[in-house]
Amino acid sequence: MIETLVTCNAQDLLCQLNSLLELEVKCQPKACGLRLIETAHDNGLRMTSKLRDFEVKDLLSLTQFFGFSTETFSLTVNLLDRFLSKMKVQPKHLGCVGLTCFYLAVKAIEEERNVPLATDLLRISQYKFTVFDMMRMEKIVLEKLGWKVKATTAVYLLKLYHSLVFDNLTSERKKLFSPERLETHLKACHCRIGFSKAKPSVLALSILALEIQEQKLFELMDVMECLQNHSNISSRDLHCWKELVGKCLAEYASSKCSKPNVQKLKWIVSGRTARQLKHSYYKVAQLPTIPESGS
Repeated sequence: MIETLVTCNAQDLLCQLNSLLELEVKCQPKACGLRLIETAHDNGLRMTSKLRDFEVKDLLSLTQFFGFSTETFSLTVNLLDRFLSKMKVQPKHLGCVGLTCFYLAVKAIEEERNVPLATDLLRISQYKFTVFDMMRMEKIVLEKLGWKVKATTAVYLLKLYHSLVFDNLTSERKKLFSPERLETHLKACHCRIGFSKAKPSVLALSILALEIQEQKLFELMDVMECLQNHSNISSRDLHCWKELVGKCLAEYASSKCSKPNVQKLKWIVSGRTARQLKHSYYKVAQLPTIPESGS
């Protein structure tokens, strides 16, 4: 039993895990809709995976700029992909859809005092549509998603899995197993539409398994097997997605891979614009890119 492999806090964590596992399939993007996007030709009229991925990278830049949590970014991606997998969105409307999903996620996750004004959000993102356009799009997105904003995303499961195995390490080995590093890897995966086809539990456990393999934390193999069985994840699925995660991280770390557009936000927040924004905005002076996956 998994309870014998973790601390006495395991029961509470397992209850949370069970609840998330029950809910994870209810707010997933439609796989058939995502496949249509992946196979679409770039003719300027249809949504493509390349356009979607560029939009998500811009939303990651905004997330980092405001200092928002990984939970906010994961929910943003979930909302965006759920909408794109249901609706035929023209490329010219993608920016409005993306920023609207970001704003919905911010309002759902972040503290109210940290939620930016829509006017400031538009100014920083440099989109040409208006607040009215954004509010109208918000209503459309909510209606198409059945007014279900909250969702079980991979970041929640990743944190739970990490907590369940962390205490099985010695103090020295715990330094090799950073939750921030795992979240960083998840952000990289979110920038590829293909990973939105995976169940959140599968993606989260795949990221965890790859990190354990790369850091040579072999003492965690037994508890990982228990978590895999508890989550009803097949060895084939875990192996397949772990390989895809490893490939994604290797490609993201390469110089050929485009990173979130940092300079665009650095340029726009200056002078008069900066003086008009709340002091709680732009919490990070430097926007970090996702680091290499190697140790």
